[in-house]
Amino acid sequence: MAKPKRRYVCSACGSVTSRWQGQCADCGEWNTLTEDAPQTVFSTRHDLSSGGRPIAFEPLDAPGSLPQRRTTGLAEFDRALGGGLVPGSAILMGGDPGIGKSTLLLQAAARIAQAGGQVVYISGEEAAGQVRLRAERLGLAGAPISLASATSVRDILTTLGSMDAPALLVIDSIQTMHSDQIEGAPGTVSQVRGCAFELIRYAKENGTALVLVGHVTKDGSIAGPRVLEHMVDVVMAFEGERSHQYRILRSLKNRFGPVDEIGVFAMAGQGLQEVANPSLLFLSGREEPVPGSAVFPAMEGTRPVLVEIQALIVRLQSGATPRRAVVGWDSGRLAMLLAVLEARCGLNFSSAEVYLNVAGGYRLADPAADLAVAAALVSGLADRPLPKASTWYGEVSLAGEVRPVAHGGIRLREAAKLGFASAYAPADSSGEVAGIRRHDIAMLPRLVDRIMGDT
Repeated sequence: MAKPKRRYVCSACGSVTSRWQGQCADCGEWNTLTEDAPQTVFSTRHDLSSGGRPIAFEPLDAPGSLPQRRTTGLAEFDRALGGGLVPGSAILMGGDPGIGKSTLLLQAAARIAQAGGQVVYISGEEAAGQVRLRAERLGLAGAPISLASATSVRDILTTLGSMDAPALLVIDSIQTMHSDQIEGAPGTVSQVRGCAFELIRYAKENGTALVLVGHVTKDGSIAGPRVLEHMVDVVMAFEGERSHQYRILRSLKNRFGPVDEIGVFAMAGQGLQEVANPSLLFLSGREEPVPGSAVFPAMEGTRPVLVEIQALIVRLQSGATPRRAVVGWDSGRLAMLLAVLEARCGLNFSSAEVYLNVAGGYRLADPAADLAVAAALVSGLADRPLPKASTWYGEVSLAGEVRPVAHGGIRLREAAKLGFASAYAPADSSGEVAGIRRHDIAMLPRLVDRIMGDT
């Protein structure tokens, strides 16, 4: 057997190097390289073609039954999960500190326990008394939850093995767990990977829905090895600004349901409350339109959400370099859109500062937002408000074409439901929706003409 080699793994991005250094060469983080447990390197003469146990194959059309989901009692949480908790599934939930991950899971655990399901809540960051105080503040002190504060995976699995398998097991958080069979402090790559593997194996064998709370790095991604996201069935991100009352639970990976589905909550004195109509949160509600404001019907999974896009154009008097500031949208896509408006429409943004904001702290990734952003930019540049009660959506190409996007009918129906009278969109086959007038826009210069009032 060959001599094992040392290797060091970055706890921020998971990259591997053969020697230790102060800064990770891949992600640029400092003091994140930790020595991983050495791997056993076998000789090339080691043969794995015999001595194993034969496995049984099954046909692809073998009869089977769909898993019976268990609802959490929170409709927005169930929506993000794809319909509820699947027995034997592993869920990883990440989010900024203080965003409300523990509060949400405690509320869901209490609903399941009150409905007759056995729930085990293991806290590795807080004492049991702290969790009880939160439950009392939320009015959930009477929920029959089995609560414990522990960090040893061996102790947790030994205790779970001596009792009936629970319907829900919450581990808060996976970075605080440790195994005495793995070298390294809690939170290292090897510890997180090994502890998660043991907990997931228990969940699969016993049909328990497992929820792992994960820490995040300063850029918002889940801390620890990237392989952790591959091991679990569902990856969820709890987003939002602590200065705002709303929170968005977004599904990033789901083996049992649609991806990019969201659930919207509002933080209140009694915990997180569900928001049935999130469009009302992201619209200003003003009576008269103002320049630089456009409403965009976004699609989050299967749910349409109307958001307001705001643009401010400031002309510079001196030769200073104009600034571009973006909140809630891709800055690279804004630069591309500004270039298209200058090259195809003859507008001049080179001597002006451009500020773009998605109201309410919402984050947009839908490419159909191009037309709404362009409308807000042109409206802000011309200092003319857009037509009242109008929505805008469509993808803009480098040639200035407005390309069709998916789910046009769903976007129009949501806009009509909230009282919008007109929609400016690309020509597609989504058809007409009662109560809303549609204006087809094929080229971006046509949009500029409408806003500038040349036609």
